[in-house]
Amino acid sequence: MNELLTFVAPDSGLTPGGLFVLLCGAAVAGGVDAVIGGGGLVLIPLILSFAPGLPAQVALGTNKFSAVFGTASAGIRMLRTVRVDLHLLRTAAPLAGICSAGGALLAASVSSDVLRPVVVVLMLAVGTFVVLRPGFGRDGAGDGGRGASGPAGRGRTVAALVLIAVIGCYDGFFGPGTGMFLVIVFSAVLSRNLVQSLASTKIVNTATNVGGLVVFAAGGHVLWVLGVVLALCNVAGAQVGAKLVLDRGTGLVRVALLVLVVVMSVKLTVDML
Repeated sequence: MNELLTFVAPDSGLTPGGLFVLLCGAAVAGGVDAVIGGGGLVLIPLILSFAPGLPAQVALGTNKFSAVFGTASAGIRMLRTVRVDLHLLRTAAPLAGICSAGGALLAASVSSDVLRPVVVVLMLAVGTFVVLRPGFGRDGAGDGGRGASGPAGRGRTVAALVLIAVIGCYDGFFGPGTGMFLVIVFSAVLSRNLVQSLASTKIVNTATNVGGLVVFAAGGHVLWVLGVVLALCNVAGAQVGAKLVLDRGTGLVRVALLVLVVVMSVKLTVDML
């Protein structure tokens, strides 16, 4: 067993029990990420806790590898039944991926502590907006959130692409709440319902994960064997989460969005103390 653990995660301090926790955590992270995003909030702390010998960059890079497959699998499942603007996504996804890679490179020279208070304020603003707008993201609720809204005007499309580029850079640089911010852009700027927004977010978020992963991989910060094992569990959890979204529609996404706002706001505030 020790030889197997050395092969999976060399010099990490990972134990058999710790590996089991990571596998379960990867599945939970996949489910959470499929419902609203934020799977990294589950898996990254677990990797750092149960594989204490790993540098933080390796934990982040290995999580990115796992997240690429989980997020992509959830997106593929949602796209089978949810209509999205593929024309927009063909521009938005590569743009976000490139910006994410740029953000990851920038992270080497600027402390992420600078962003924490800004992100907390933005998340609280998002939560307040959702609470005060009970009908937010419910267009098309009668068909389970699967119907397509009309095309957005040029001004809104340009604004959305600019925001997606900024969020992509943020994901590579810092990351927490990326999926939530993308959902808000698709819902508030492009007037999509929450299920459509979430399906679109999965495609864009997959691209940002790939962009960040390329940078981490180039720096040698990915444990490939452990990443593959965690990715399999992440995909399994993502499929369960995607099914929940498709079965329960915008109501589930709305609740999950508010829960994520509270959890992330508390976590980032504690980190600043």
